[in-house]
Amino acid sequence: MDHHLTLKYPALLIALSIALSSQAYASEKNPDMQVDETEMEVITISGKGLISYVSASASKTDMPIIETPSSISVLTEKRITDLGAESLQDAIGYVAGVYNGPFGVDTRGDWAQVRGVSPLLYQDGLQMMFGNYNNVRTNPYMLQQVEILKGPSSVLYGQGSTGGIINMVTKRPEAEQQGEIWAQVGNYNRKQLAGDVTGSLNDDESVLYRLTGLYRDSETQTDYVDDDSYFIAPAITWYATDTTKLTLLANIQKNESGSSTQFFPHEGTLLPAPNGQISSSRFVSEPGWDQYDTEQVSVTFLLEQELNDYMSLHWNSRYVDSKATYRTMFAWPPKFQDDGRSILRNVSMSDSSAQALTSDLRLQAEFDTGSVEHNLTFGVDYQDVDTDTDRLYIPGAGGLLDLYNPKYGLNIGSLPTGDDIPDTPGENNNQLGVYLQDSIKFGQFIVSGALRHDWVESNTVSNGKQDQTATTGRLGLMYSFDSGIAPYVSYAQSFQPIYGSNEQGIAFKPQEGEQYELGVKYQPSGTEHLFTAAIFDITDKNRKQSAGPNLTSQLGEVQIQGLELEAQLEWEEIDVYASYAYTDSEKHTNKVGEVDAKLAAMPDHMLSTWLTYRPQSFWHGFKAGVGFRYVGETSDGSVDVLTPGGTRVHTALNTEAYHLFDLMLGYEFSDIDLSLNIDNLTDETVITSCLARGDCFYGQRRTITANLRYKF
Repeated sequence: MDHHLTLKYPALLIALSIALSSQAYASEKNPDMQVDETEMEVITISGKGLISYVSASASKTDMPIIETPSSISVLTEKRITDLGAESLQDAIGYVAGVYNGPFGVDTRGDWAQVRGVSPLLYQDGLQMMFGNYNNVRTNPYMLQQVEILKGPSSVLYGQGSTGGIINMVTKRPEAEQQGEIWAQVGNYNRKQLAGDVTGSLNDDESVLYRLTGLYRDSETQTDYVDDDSYFIAPAITWYATDTTKLTLLANIQKNESGSSTQFFPHEGTLLPAPNGQISSSRFVSEPGWDQYDTEQVSVTFLLEQELNDYMSLHWNSRYVDSKATYRTMFAWPPKFQDDGRSILRNVSMSDSSAQALTSDLRLQAEFDTGSVEHNLTFGVDYQDVDTDTDRLYIPGAGGLLDLYNPKYGLNIGSLPTGDDIPDTPGENNNQLGVYLQDSIKFGQFIVSGALRHDWVESNTVSNGKQDQTATTGRLGLMYSFDSGIAPYVSYAQSFQPIYGSNEQGIAFKPQEGEQYELGVKYQPSGTEHLFTAAIFDITDKNRKQSAGPNLTSQLGEVQIQGLELEAQLEWEEIDVYASYAYTDSEKHTNKVGEVDAKLAAMPDHMLSTWLTYRPQSFWHGFKAGVGFRYVGETSDGSVDVLTPGGTRVHTALNTEAYHLFDLMLGYEFSDIDLSLNIDNLTDETVITSCLARGDCFYGQRRTITANLRYKF
């Protein structure tokens, strides 16, 4: 295949670039147009705290987004609060190119598709998730920022999917004494209490502290499934000298829940069924037995050491110990029995744990060579991860359940317990990476280049020792006009090791990818607006996919092309976050039924807008926000459908497009902040995706929360 940029719609972005460039040229020639010829002051965040203009994710140093030749979206703490996000999955719902919750409402974790590929989760620049169903779901209240880096990111992060990474930035101690207490109630019997306080422990403000905590008692839209949680996150920063800064972040967290995802069959959700639609609140497992309980302890160490006027040393390191107890039931294959009402439930149980030591040591230097400015980074990172998952899967052991009139507890006494789960050996994975990056500015050009090499080793009893190595690179070129317009072009590669083997004992190949991207960024001088646009062409190889319980396969190759537009606008009284994304994918595989098919659970079109109004001239303190989200149809393969006449017809499996409205109303006065958030205002029942393997997923129903925040 020709890997030059062969998108179907390059004219759209080229026209946009020409139009913006023409505006810049006109402003120089037309004296009536006001242009600030002085050097623009660099700001990191907008006046309201809603728009961030810098990010550390793309370069591991605080670089202005307008000077970064890659796609990145940043959500500030204030933005997340306005959206009323109850989870990371909620928070990213308005970001261009991100499909949040492709598998519906899931209490087990935060799932997303970024440019058609599942991203890896990072926290404070270090990988946070290792394996599946053995980690705690991060609560957004402990975060001060969320950064979505789109496209391959292996050059700086080692393990990264072709779609990108999501980096969660933990709240840090601040010198100014401040705090808040937050009380929340909502539907599904939601009750939550949280607090956050920070300040200095001494007069010279050399030792700072922060303490954040939360307790929640809640049910969910799925019957008999709770979403209880608590965490406490102490943090301390010590300015040991004028050039040395040490920060210690700790987190103790426990979540008690169950499986809100039920893996419903196509019939009764997407397709007609003899007895009608299955309720979106229906619970397939057994009350009192079903559980997904996780707990975690983590400690993160951050060092910033200035070596001289132009060179500094940065060291991030974390140790995390997590475990999960998982008990659930589901039908597999997810089909009705002959009565058209019942499913036969399989029992799935697991006890999992993960202990991970991650570390990233980097040397950064900012210097000039003549008229050329350099921002150079040399780094070494390391991961040592032990995971252990003991599983028990018993087909049919859960018995029959009528999905239209369920009767629970009929065979609860015969169900297996944790003592029945066989003890199996765990595995150890470690990775060492060395990387070098230089961002070069000369005149109005910016060239960003990076190169990395990884050594990966996996040790398991079943597969023995597996070694993988990879060299990945990235190159970007950007030109910054005086008007704030910055077109760019970039190329990037990704490498993600996949451990273990398939059911035939064949070791998995590493997932590899590459991306070509053409984009434009625009930060108008004298405003707080930020516009970004990009088109991209991704090749993703050896993607791992689930074909059912304990069944996995790898696709040969997937081609993904797309367009993303994003605008963040901020005026005195109104701010807008708007985005649009078009994603077109095509599988290249020899597997029957998947030749040239599209990727599952990825909409072709997505459009969203969030508008907030804070009047200043009257009724000062009032605020109102309204959001609109449009999700296009997903094409998830094809299936054989039994018609009313008794014949089977091969038909495409397409979910319908849907749109949702969100609402926020509030009032701020003195130290009190009152707000009401409603997601899915009209309470639409939507299906987020259906997979060719047989299951469908319901999206979030109407969710209401009332909030009282007292700031001190």
